[in-house]
Amino acid sequence: MTAQKAAEQVLKKFSSATSLEFRGEHSVTVSLQDFRQVMEFCHADLGLNFMIDASSVDNMGEEPRFLMVYELATVDDSVHLRVKLAIAEDVEVPTVSDLWATADWHEREVYDMMGIRFSGHPDLRRILMWEGYPFHPLRKEFPLAGKSSEMPDVAFTGTAPLEGGPFVTSPGAGSRVKAEPRAR
Repeated sequence: MTAQKAAEQVLKKFSSATSLEFRGEHSVTVSLQDFRQVMEFCHADLGLNFMIDASSVDNMGEEPRFLMVYELATVDDSVHLRVKLAIAEDVEVPTVSDLWATADWHEREVYDMMGIRFSGHPDLRRILMWEGYPFHPLRKEFPLAGKSSEMPDVAFTGTAPLEGGPFVTSPGAGSRVKAEPRAR
């Protein structure tokens, strides 16, 4: 099977799906209503048993605002299909973590950075920012300079004092073994 044939099979089975080929890469865009069935079809029937990535795009000012992008492939990478899903700001996306275990962390990262929630996810909590952080840093309204925080000394803007630190090798120690931090 090829990516083109996989895309054609998705189009044939799901009438709401659309397809795009660009530079030899095939993408299908599906509706939220068909999303879960499309992903099950890709996994079970098309044999796309490897999820490379799940990411999101913020199209602030457009409706729907967000675009979820899933990169699916066979383990030998002979077939690579991109599945896209456009969603509004307050819509939950069904999880696919039960189909591809790697979706667990990818969906948590999308939730943490963009605020997109995944219904049925077994452990939807922040993965990069701390619990209780009120913002989603990859949204376009988030300022590039960041926002002030009530957390003292969590992050600082000065130069990190590395010299002599516990993870810095000692230059001129005579050998690589003596230069390692654990040798001190």
